Amino acid sequence: MVVDPVATAPLVLGIDPGLRACGWGVVQGGATPCFVAAGVIKPNPRDAFARRLLFLHAALARLIETYRPQEVAIEDPFVGSLAPASALAIGQARAAAVLAAAASGLEVEFYAPAAVKAAVSGYGAGDKRQVQAMVRLLLALEALPEPSDAADALAVAICHLQNRRVRALERAGR
Repeated sequence: MVVDPVATAPLVLGIDPGLRACGWGVVQGGATPCFVAAGVIKPNPRDAFARRLLFLHAALARLIETYRPQEVAIEDPFVGSLAPASALAIGQARAAAVLAAAASGLEVEFYAPAAVKAAVSGYGAGDKRQVQAMVRLLLALEALPEPSDAADALAVAICHLQNRRVRALERAGR
C-alpha cells in the first residue's frame, strides 16, 4: 500500500530560535502548504538571562498547547558568522524550544539556514527579503510576513514539509 504523503501532511510548528526575538510559524501541510499563524516571542531584555529562557520556553509551550502541531522544525544557527556569545545565546534559545517540544511528546527536526532558504527560494544564500517574498507566495499571503523572524519560522516549517514529502515519496518508491 502506498501512503500519499500529501494526505498525511501534518500541522508543523517552525521555529527560528533567538533570545531577543524567537520567530514561530504554524503551517498545515497538504498539496499546497497553508498558513495558520505566525509571530515573534520577545523576552524582556532587562530580565535575567535565566528568566528570558524560561519566558521563551513557557511561550513556546503555550503555542504548542494552543495549535497542537504534530511536528516541530527548528532552524539550526549558522554559528560561523556569529560572535561566540551570540552563538551560545541562540543555542540556549534553541534548547528551550527543543525542551518545550519534547515536554509535549513531539519530535524535532533541525534544518540548516541554507537548506531552509533553498527550500523556499531555490537558492541557499538568499537574503531576508527574498525569503519573506517567497514565503508570501508559497502560502498565498496578501502581504509579506512580518517581522522577518516570523517569516523565517514559516520558511522552516515549509522546508520541513517539503523534506517530509520527499522522504515519504522515497519510502514509497522502495
